[in-house]
Amino acid sequence: MLLALASVAGLSGCGAAAPGGRPTVVIGAKEFTEQWVIGELYKQALANAGYSVELKSNIGSTNIIDGALTSGQISLYPEYTGVVLQVLAKQTTIPGSAAETFRKAKAFQEGRGLTMLPPTPFQNRDAVGVKPAFARKYGLRTIADLRRAPHVVFAEYPDNLAGALGYHQLVKTYHLRNTEVKTLNIGLQYSALDHGQVDAADVFTTDPQLARGDYTLLDDTKSFYGYQNLAPVLRKGVLKEQGPGFAKVLNRVDALLTDKAVREMNRAVDAVRLAPSEVATDFLRANGMT
Repeated sequence: MLLALASVAGLSGCGAAAPGGRPTVVIGAKEFTEQWVIGELYKQALANAGYSVELKSNIGSTNIIDGALTSGQISLYPEYTGVVLQVLAKQTTIPGSAAETFRKAKAFQEGRGLTMLPPTPFQNRDAVGVKPAFARKYGLRTIADLRRAPHVVFAEYPDNLAGALGYHQLVKTYHLRNTEVKTLNIGLQYSALDHGQVDAADVFTTDPQLARGDYTLLDDTKSFYGYQNLAPVLRKGVLKEQGPGFAKVLNRVDALLTDKAVREMNRAVDAVRLAPSEVATDFLRANGMT
């Protein structure tokens, strides 16, 4: 958290003049693989189209990066629609569809002088993952079924203990009185599951590790994690400053981001160890955007 705060404090303000007369766009990204890749996709696609762009990765959690946007330290960042409602708007009622989630998230942002561009086809929702053997042993199919186990060590990343999507609220919603939490940074939960250090973990549905079939996702019968398509959030003035072609570039990138495409790009970074910038370049080239 201290590192994230320091990175925000070190951001330069938006609005420096670019060679073409338009201000430089500063893109922000949170502190995990998928955000790094998408930040690079936005940066490179816009730069290829002639815009002056900077990318600031590892800014931090939702509240921190939102503060960077509203204070004008960044111009835009990719955010998940359900996160906007549950974390920023603090709504407790989950919309009944992805489309309704986006509509309400955009309306919330519009009320703050921000806006959102159309969402991606893919969603990246939190989910609860367990090892198949653990699921079979206790007959686990849903998150609520965790109550059948005598004791559950649950892996959660440090930024997601409190809040609408956090561990404590999950425990309350599903009445999981038999759990204890073990905080692990994003990505470390899979090794912990494999080695029996935890019994269940908060995972992301686009994590490349899930493609191997070594983990079972428990059904979220209460729609606790909601709908989580991704969409760029930006200050309204950015669209006016940059002109109509700016949004078209971002929309073209986002239209390409399917579940399979994002999972494969995440895998290329996390498993193959390619740089996010390299993965983004290859993806844009393959889709005729270079």
